[in-house]
Amino acid sequence: MQKNSNYLVEVRNLKQHFINGVGSHKIKVKAVDGISFGIKKGETFGLVGETGCGKTTTGRSIIKLYKPTDGEILFNGEVISRGAETYIKNIRQYKIDMSEEIATLKTKEASTEAIKEVKEKYRDLIVNEKIKIKDVKRLYREETETMRKIQMIFQDPISSLNPRMTVKEIIAEGLRIAGEKDNDLIDKKVADILKIVGLLPEHAFRYPHEFSGGQRQRIGIARALIVEPELLIADEPISALDVSIQAQVINLLNNLQKEFGLTVLFIAHDLSVVKYFSDRIGVMYYGNMVELTTSKELFRNPLHPYTRSLLSAVPLPDPHYEKTRKRFAYVPHEYHNYTEDNQPSFVEVKPGHYILASKEELVEYKKQLK
Repeated sequence: MQKNSNYLVEVRNLKQHFINGVGSHKIKVKAVDGISFGIKKGETFGLVGETGCGKTTTGRSIIKLYKPTDGEILFNGEVISRGAETYIKNIRQYKIDMSEEIATLKTKEASTEAIKEVKEKYRDLIVNEKIKIKDVKRLYREETETMRKIQMIFQDPISSLNPRMTVKEIIAEGLRIAGEKDNDLIDKKVADILKIVGLLPEHAFRYPHEFSGGQRQRIGIARALIVEPELLIADEPISALDVSIQAQVINLLNNLQKEFGLTVLFIAHDLSVVKYFSDRIGVMYYGNMVELTTSKELFRNPLHPYTRSLLSAVPLPDPHYEKTRKRFAYVPHEYHNYTEDNQPSFVEVKPGHYILASKEELVEYKKQLK
């Protein structure tokens, strides 16, 4: 993805791998395996997919709760996070190439000077890669001011709030960490933000257990907004709430997005909610982005079979439609025939509509659009 000033956030080839188990039972879990997308300033970007597809991991990587394995994340055009896997692989490959090249020279009985030149060439290459790895580590010690501009609302409003802190302490914590010491100003800002999210100023002196689930989520929203972020990551903010409360929280987020000019990354698995709330939608499956386009286009022309499978599961308040609605499961090997010479890539099938497809599949998708 090329650098674009219209993007507030750019995710480039992001990989987030975790090591699970010990010893011979150790396995690598590829939670996110090379996704790329951008979020434009002022838009709401929906990220959907089934549980375990890597949505939350992507959000947590952007806010630097996780250190990426590979790829990079840019905010306002500046790199704020980067993985080192590529550099480590390069170092290993340079060492292999150096050994092979020296062995070849020895069989040809080359001079000591020629072998020395090869060693110096690869030594310089390895040193450059090590410098890049040091830069990756530096990114996690700096960028404090930039990271203030990115805030997150967590899925579970109960576990995300400290039960031993009052609402005032919870909301004001971000201001104090940022260096604000004026208690009168902090009290005013806390009271103001509580009103904005639909709570009362006197709620500031209560504890989280004294509130309902919807009210706790409003407290989480207030905590995120009080430091005046530019990007708000909403990680399934309504999935733990009653259905009667979900619409209230969604409407609140919608109003706040317009009032404060926020850019929102909205993570969810409910496509009907994402359709209402998002400008563009990215669909994830097993750590990969399989389709990305505008909300309207995704529901009008879903191309990837996994996207169509998700949409077939969305119920509508129409008994006649529900009676005939056909749901189908996405089984990859039934839809794709990938080989070494026919691997998929994330390509633009029409302006603004991207899909994970091989060359053969891309031809078929274009026919469907026609």
